[in-house]
Amino acid sequence: MSVGIDEISFYTSNYFLDLRTLAEVQQIESEKYYQGIGQEKMSMAAPDEDVVTMAANAAHPLIERVGADSVSTLMFATETGVDQSKAAGVYVHRLLGLNANCRVVELKQACYSATAAIQMACALVARQPEKKVLVIASDIARYDLDTSGEATQGCGAVAMLISANPRLIEIDPEVGNYTEDVMDFWRPNYRSTALVDGKYSTKIYLKSLKKTWENFVEVSALAFHDFSHFCYHLPFSRMAEKAHKHLAKINKAGLTLEQVEQQVEDTLHYNRIIGNSYTASMYIGLTSLLENCKQNLAGKKVGFFSYGSGCVAEFFSGTVVAGYEKCLHTLNHKSMLDARQEVSYDEYLQLYRYPDPKDGEHHDIPAGTTGRFRLAAISGHKREYVIC
Repeated sequence: MSVGIDEISFYTSNYFLDLRTLAEVQQIESEKYYQGIGQEKMSMAAPDEDVVTMAANAAHPLIERVGADSVSTLMFATETGVDQSKAAGVYVHRLLGLNANCRVVELKQACYSATAAIQMACALVARQPEKKVLVIASDIARYDLDTSGEATQGCGAVAMLISANPRLIEIDPEVGNYTEDVMDFWRPNYRSTALVDGKYSTKIYLKSLKKTWENFVEVSALAFHDFSHFCYHLPFSRMAEKAHKHLAKINKAGLTLEQVEQQVEDTLHYNRIIGNSYTASMYIGLTSLLENCKQNLAGKKVGFFSYGSGCVAEFFSGTVVAGYEKCLHTLNHKSMLDARQEVSYDEYLQLYRYPDPKDGEHHDIPAGTTGRFRLAAISGHKREYVIC
């Protein structure tokens, strides 16, 4: 019996800032962003959007197909939680109308926790093959204005249904793990934006890739040349290209630069125009691969490198299932992306600086999202979500 990803859907905000606009304000060449970090646009959440609404919007197409009663567990991965105690997934549970007997839990470890959720979900399904587990990763990446991280902001959510005999990706049980206590990126409870040491974070990312790969080949019979494509955590698109060159060099793969780039290029299309989505980024990359690769991927091996600052990392593998292309939401995703509205720099600042009420008074939040779910108000320190 195989276990893995049966269906996948993602969501992002209907607003975006073109990085050419940011570059113009900063009086620098736009190629610093378009070519330097491989990013073109970044999604900006509407005032009435947060990780809960994005998560529900990402998962809704999956629940429409399988029915709310079919999900036994909801695992919500995020580093942009809305409450220090209550799992964000509990709000999503109500919005999606899931069964009262469905367990819900939130997982956190920077950008890695969606991978932990998937591995735990696979274990649950292996134990009870008739069950389905819904894994959702949802995040809003925010950095201080006028910092090196500003251009790598973004937002998005991805929902994945984990089941026996999956229709998209069969996930292999062998994994390579690496953990080290470092301070390359972190966000204390009292801050709304992250602190990051960019050069150090890149160094730790590449070190973790080497360590997880070494651990992976100890437990797996697979070698570098067994993989058709690779999905990497995507803080920005150029990082995946840099990481894959590093891995190819470690393995003395003897590939040309063009061949190395071909193994990751199709995973980057959506990230370039969405921006960083933390826990969701690698899996939006997987969606991009499945929906944009022109060759038939059936039977191909895909390698996954998941990295979460601080740091925890994992390398694992999966096989694309024959007929996968019939189970995708390609048209919905492309329609959503095409319908987004570009904002000016002043409008971007308004979205960035929109108040986050903490006084416990009643605050109605203006409608801005085009999604099915929205945050309508915050009152008495309670978040009030509605279905549009």
